Amino acid sequence: MKPFEVTDQNFETEVLNAETPVLVDFWAVWCGPCKIVAPVVEEIAKEYNGKLKVGKMDVDVNPEVAMRFGIRSIPTLMVFKGGKPVDQIIGAVAKKNLLDKIAPHLST
Repeated sequence: MKPFEVTDQNFETEVLNAETPVLVDFWAVWCGPCKIVAPVVEEIAKEYNGKLKVGKMDVDVNPEVAMRFGIRSIPTLMVFKGGKPVDQIIGAVAKKNLLDKIAPHLST
């Protein structure tokens, strides 16, 4: 399963009202570190299909949500659970670091 596209319009439905935890990758086309973390985000989307929704939000196209959550640096990866942000990772990090942040929020 590939990450889905998160927009200002679908954010509430797809992220805040989601049944499962959601990882949102805030990124932009021109961002070098975003390109580094993108394949890791795609791997996580496949490996955790059914346990975790994974979305990508282009902050240049969808500035409202990024401003609402104070996203100042990209890539920023935020974990949402029960309609609230519960964790975040800023910058390109190793897959293990990302999984360590996500794991406590997954339903078993």
